[in-house]
Amino acid sequence: MLSKLFLILFSLFFLVLSVNAQNETSIEIRKVVIDAGHGGRDPGAVSANGKVFEKDITLSVALLLGNMIKLNYPYVDVIYTRDSDVFVRLDKRSEIANKSKADLFISIHVNAAKSRVASGSETFVMGADKTNSNLEVTMLENSVILLEGEDYKSRYEGFNPNDPESYIIFSLLQNAHIEQSLTLASLIQQQLGQGPIRINRGIKQAPLVVLWRTSMPSVLVELGFISNINDLKIMSEKRNQEKFANLIFNAFVQYKNKYDKNYSNAIDNNLRNNNETIKSSIVDSSNNIVSNPQHNKSQTTHYRIQILSVNKEISTKSREFKGHRDINHIKQGNTYKYTLGQYNSIEEARVNLREIRKTFPQAFIIKVENNKIVPL
Repeated sequence: MLSKLFLILFSLFFLVLSVNAQNETSIEIRKVVIDAGHGGRDPGAVSANGKVFEKDITLSVALLLGNMIKLNYPYVDVIYTRDSDVFVRLDKRSEIANKSKADLFISIHVNAAKSRVASGSETFVMGADKTNSNLEVTMLENSVILLEGEDYKSRYEGFNPNDPESYIIFSLLQNAHIEQSLTLASLIQQQLGQGPIRINRGIKQAPLVVLWRTSMPSVLVELGFISNINDLKIMSEKRNQEKFANLIFNAFVQYKNKYDKNYSNAIDNNLRNNNETIKSSIVDSSNNIVSNPQHNKSQTTHYRIQILSVNKEISTKSREFKGHRDINHIKQGNTYKYTLGQYNSIEEARVNLREIRKTFPQAFIIKVENNKIVPL
């Protein structure tokens, strides 16, 4: 009873904090914690044939996402709750984020349901599930604490993941940064709606233990359903794992541009010591970024800046490109990835990225070999 009373008081304290947090208009984003769900002795959700584990998919996407952030924002510190196949307690994951004083927490998961028809992506933030429709997902994700040993109740103030009464109290809790969390969740769902799994199940609130104690904007992303044969096939392919990471990264860029008003200053500081790189690029009379004319355009390996990804070919004169002329595309599967510029070095691409993002906030750097996109 005392532990449940503590939970109520703790939740009221967080609700007061959340009111104050909504007044924030600018957030510095210098540290991001990426949480690959499950791991080690906890496989997470498992495919019907027992061959595909959630823990492997989440780790792959988490590492790919982290690499994209580190490459495009070298001044942002990316911290993983795990970067290999190891077991990490749920409270330890939030502890890693809090101790590092992270500015953002992104937890990546794969869904499962008794119904094999269930399909699509959804993003959760901490809060009350008013319809109770997400109880199956919530209990599944929270059940991990049962693997943490008999003392789990003392670590989680008496919370029992299998006790419906615990959820009544637990659902009062809300992340202090609920507004920012919901914004990020919305941006992620907008991006994930573009595929590779196009069914958008929306944004949801649920009492998830991994989000409970995080002291920064936090979301939990469910990429798709491992229990659905189509979702499973898509999520199992490496190229689609790269797409998932790419889409979440796009949402991160949009979120950063919205809240981190000083992000460009940090880029300035990073580039001040590289005057030669800055001089290697020029801006034409139409404010289009172009490479140094001395660069060898026919080189096999180079860097480009991706600005758009669509499932059909469009004219380079389309208004989508806002008057830019240095437009190229690479077809990858059924997707056309449109790019600006071609650069000998990643440093040169970074210089151009800052200017291009004024027109295309979602832009990011890619590496190209033999006209194919390869991991950075």
